[in-house]
Amino acid sequence: MKSLLLTCLGTLLSLFAFSQMIPLPEHPRPDFERADWKNLNGIWEFKFDADNEGLNANWSAGSTAFDKTILVPFPWGSTLSGVKDEADIAWYKREITIDPSWKGKKTFVTIGASDWETTVWLDGQKLGSHQGGYTPFSFDLTPYVRYGETQKLVIRVDDIRRDFTLYGKQGYGNARGLWQTVYLEARGNNYLEAVHFTPDIDNNKVDVTAYLPEEAAEDLKVTVTIKGTPTPISQEATITKGKNKVRFSVNIPNAHLWSLEDPFLYTAEATLGDDTVSTYFGMRKISVVNLPGTDYPYIALNNNPIYVQLTLDQSYHPDGFYTFPSDQFMREEIERSKSIGLNGIRVHIKAEVPRKLYWADKLGLLVMADLPNSWGEPEEKMQAEAEFTLREMIKRDYNHPAIFSWIVFNETWGLRTAVEVDGKKENKYLPRTQNWVASMYYLTKSLDGSRLVEDNSICCGAGHTETDINSWHAYLPGWEWEAFMANLEKNTYPGSTYDFEDGFKQGNQPNINSECGNVWGYNGSTGDVDWTWDYHRMMNTFRKYPFMSGWLYTEHHDVINEWNGYWRFDRTEKKTGLGDIVAGMTTNDFHSLVYLSTGNEISKTVKGGETVSVPLYLSSMSSAEMGSQLKIVYELTHTNYLGETSTIKQGSQLTDYEPYIQSTPTPIEVTMPSIAGLSILKLRLEAMSGKVVHRNFTTFEVTGTDKVAKTEVISVAPASFTKAEWSEKQWTVLDGLKVNGAGKGSFEYTFDLSGTETAKAKEAYFLVEISAKELFAKDREQFDTNKDYMLGARAEPSSNPNSYPMTDETMFPSTVSIWLNGTKVQTTTLNDDPADHKGILSWHHQLQDKKLREAGSYGYLTKVPVSKRMLKDAATTGKLVVEIRTEGEGGLAVYGKSFGRWPVDPSIVLKY
Repeated sequence: MKSLLLTCLGTLLSLFAFSQMIPLPEHPRPDFERADWKNLNGIWEFKFDADNEGLNANWSAGSTAFDKTILVPFPWGSTLSGVKDEADIAWYKREITIDPSWKGKKTFVTIGASDWETTVWLDGQKLGSHQGGYTPFSFDLTPYVRYGETQKLVIRVDDIRRDFTLYGKQGYGNARGLWQTVYLEARGNNYLEAVHFTPDIDNNKVDVTAYLPEEAAEDLKVTVTIKGTPTPISQEATITKGKNKVRFSVNIPNAHLWSLEDPFLYTAEATLGDDTVSTYFGMRKISVVNLPGTDYPYIALNNNPIYVQLTLDQSYHPDGFYTFPSDQFMREEIERSKSIGLNGIRVHIKAEVPRKLYWADKLGLLVMADLPNSWGEPEEKMQAEAEFTLREMIKRDYNHPAIFSWIVFNETWGLRTAVEVDGKKENKYLPRTQNWVASMYYLTKSLDGSRLVEDNSICCGAGHTETDINSWHAYLPGWEWEAFMANLEKNTYPGSTYDFEDGFKQGNQPNINSECGNVWGYNGSTGDVDWTWDYHRMMNTFRKYPFMSGWLYTEHHDVINEWNGYWRFDRTEKKTGLGDIVAGMTTNDFHSLVYLSTGNEISKTVKGGETVSVPLYLSSMSSAEMGSQLKIVYELTHTNYLGETSTIKQGSQLTDYEPYIQSTPTPIEVTMPSIAGLSILKLRLEAMSGKVVHRNFTTFEVTGTDKVAKTEVISVAPASFTKAEWSEKQWTVLDGLKVNGAGKGSFEYTFDLSGTETAKAKEAYFLVEISAKELFAKDREQFDTNKDYMLGARAEPSSNPNSYPMTDETMFPSTVSIWLNGTKVQTTTLNDDPADHKGILSWHHQLQDKKLREAGSYGYLTKVPVSKRMLKDAATTGKLVVEIRTEGEGGLAVYGKSFGRWPVDPSIVLKY
């Protein structure tokens, strides 16, 4: 369902102009908070400046009438802002009153983030300008404040597009103007610029660095008080005259560590004279250790290896773009990731909103933090912008224990220079740029030695320079993962130059597939398609190769023209169908730290009666003690060509277990039934207590020749209809394995019953797998491949030729009636036009040519009784005519035995 929060916000938005309600009322920096502050979010006066006349016309004085209002802090152009995007420059204005109790302190206005050049005036007095789009900045109002009186605050934002600025993926929704909380705060006359805590769990202490905004004019005492211990711990240090910082250590006996399972946070106060800041930190350590029993380097949390299972988080909201509508929504984003068993996110080329990072800290989710990228060339201005933003990001976010790595660049975006090669212009990643990238790695390490740093999250023909993580990006169709992983294992080792630029080589870094999935593994990308099938193959393969210490799936939620998220853009659910295949199975089973894999192949065609040996791979990425053995429980079920399901075999076997084991248990041997259909080998990995540790399955299309006893079946192929009439369109899939009719219409099938003993039949029925059929964009128009989708060009989710939108909460029903020899005998509603893991046969029969043809789609098994009278009439004519007719515009798809969920053709079944 759609979030109730978003529904309520739509209602509240119309009320904001007439009320004092404030969006995002919480303090935006729980990691750096002063007690005296005032939130300025809410309705501001607003005016676009398309002709850039405001400066000369003295709009800064605050007397000019502004013709619009905007809801701050939502970027202009976003739905929640209430303002359409009409120009590159805009002005904001509102009245403020400074609390008289703040007199005697310094008063600042702080803007959490504004893109790109922001200038602020108070009563016409210019306070200052700031350039940059992602990090906070402040201006001192004190010289112009009239305490207790109403004054005018005016802000001008210039967001003219510049190639050197860090634009990221704002094509998915621009962060135009003010896009994070604006607030006032009272600071001491001498005040703290930042306070950083660097935990040292090996020595039960935390190193503290307190920073001033400028050099001290005299010796200044800083007191830090840490809470969360049996008794608060206080320690004092002195920033000496002429210095702007002091570093000291505070012992924390019996430190309570921050972990994913127990994300304990110490609160702290730092005081400098009359300035006090509240903050927090986590006692945790990020390092690299070997996976026990191997020489494979892994990222470690608190000296314990972690198999990182992450998702790429574009961190967009459909109505607020870069800005989330509420603190609760940000909390739910973190909870969503944890709910499916992930242990981290990579906030993609966006400096994340601090309160979302706070919830990652509070709830226990790891974060990879990206520096946003430019889309120009790596010239001097771009390099300066990147370095400035990197420094400010680290300064702001240093205390977040959830952040375990900084990623400086992504896929060499903004790092290529146009050069002439043989008379043609080419974009090259030049050696001088590579050396600058390496220098940015060292700069990051100098700013923060407590985390891992990645120079360039790589793909697309570029390699690493200096890095703490050997990452790569791979988007592949499911069947390619085995060969890919085998090749990587051979080529990734200390001293290897594979995936490194000339002059650089691999050290002992953890190996991570830091972007993966199938989305761009198919020609022109998959579009909107069931993600679970290829994901299943990918995870089964990954767990066979423990040299790779983790992965990062693209992506957390859909955005604009990327529909491969775990959730839709509005965060509604996608339906995987896993629980209908194996009872109790969910997405979490793909992320189980103890995993039983059957290898890359999860569907196979076998002969009836054939004995199949199913390989097993046991992978533990857990320190949990579960005894010396685990039980593998298996069940082979079979659905025959009548859609009847039975259990063929059940059994169990024991396998040795210890923490972090990587082993190959004895294969399971099963003999396939002799009757054609679809068999599923369902697996449960259990502790000896009976607790289910993991679920998995593999499937078999059985080409048996034996028949069901006392049953006669007269079948036709889906495309063998005798008549079809459709108002929109009619077409077939994969040479007739499935037929589609869109709009209003019907398919008619004629069954030859001559030679059958209809009079002896005790039961007769028409059997078919059918679904609704939505007319997708790909089936009504040509897909435009010339748009720059990476920069946000729009397209319908079903536009891509490979797409078949995955089952979700939005249903597309079709009511159909079924007619036998001209008589309506049944009306039924086909609830949807679904596609997910249940469409086993339609995935199994995809061609391995990097194109998808309605992959994962399936229907509903429909059974229509044939009366004795109709059988008698059919015996006379020798045929039975079946018409499936839509009652509305919902369309109809008819599946055959080799497509969809059920291994059945449209059939007349006679039971004797």
